[in-house]
Amino acid sequence: MLSKLNPIFRSFHSSSAVAMDLSEVVSKLESLAPSSLAESWDNVGLLIEPSGKKVVKTVFLTNDLTEPVLTEALQVNSDLIISYHPPLFRPIKRLTSKSWKERVALKCVEERVAVFSPHTSWDAVPGGINTWLVSPYGPGKENPITLSTSTTFPGGFSHTVTMSGVAVTTEQLQPLLSMTDISVSIDTSEVNISCPKVKLGEIISSLPSSLVDSVRITPHALPSLPHTGAGRILTLDTPLPLSQAISITKRHLGMEHIRLALANGAGLEDKIMTIAVCAGSGGSVLAGVSANLVITGEMSHHEVLDFVHKGVSVILADHTNTERGYFKVAKEKLEKLLGPEVEILLSQVDMDPLQIV
Repeated sequence: MLSKLNPIFRSFHSSSAVAMDLSEVVSKLESLAPSSLAESWDNVGLLIEPSGKKVVKTVFLTNDLTEPVLTEALQVNSDLIISYHPPLFRPIKRLTSKSWKERVALKCVEERVAVFSPHTSWDAVPGGINTWLVSPYGPGKENPITLSTSTTFPGGFSHTVTMSGVAVTTEQLQPLLSMTDISVSIDTSEVNISCPKVKLGEIISSLPSSLVDSVRITPHALPSLPHTGAGRILTLDTPLPLSQAISITKRHLGMEHIRLALANGAGLEDKIMTIAVCAGSGGSVLAGVSANLVITGEMSHHEVLDFVHKGVSVILADHTNTERGYFKVAKEKLEKLLGPEVEILLSQVDMDPLQIV
């Protein structure tokens, strides 16, 4: 299949791109979807960085960096491969030719090809994969299932130190008032000091011993990021029959067949008001969600049983089928982000390893 596709693929490969430094490309990718949005278990960002100066003229976009995909990427002289799924995930203790993942990593290093993986940061970001996945079902109110939180506190202040119900003089607070990187608020009955965690010890030690017993320390919660987070849930303005939702899903994902688990007592003409989606493997993200229909790539048998017993129908489309269609959207985003200096190519041989036969 590769030998048939590559000549056609190369005919669309332009040499008009100038080039951009790898560090600048990575910086722009991080601005599109910060790695800080990824799940804690994930492995995202720049995974393979060639030594020395590396310029990027051609970016190659794929869902999975398999050996056939890498061959395709090398044939079009790719400088950077953006592999949605991280090809390096679990720790590798050696680099040999015994496993395909080791061979892929070795070949990228030998050919000085950089590898970047966005994975769950693209899932969480507004306009990302889950936004695309839930987009075709009609207008309605859409929200992440789980909100992402900021990695920084407003003003950098993660704690508040409060003293209330005691008489405090300016003289007693003089050491405190001379500190930097904190915020002090004083009224007639209370003193509040907003500060980063690293300042707590210095603040407490600056107070007279007579005031220490009145101190209350309150940690702040990181603020949620609007419209950002795992999965998406859509409450439709106009309900649609389950049969229509199935047809829309097939058309959107380019599939002739999908797997359906009907909720207990449900029928194909029952109206659907709420749809929850999670690209890839969505069992844990979707667990506990209140919806009429959930759509994901895969989940376990027992997770499906739990949903149907709670009155929720389930559509499973296989893992990467819920992701791959987004990459045409991603290609357009990257072309706008990186401009004419960098050419964006989309893999033609990347495909879900599971086929219905």
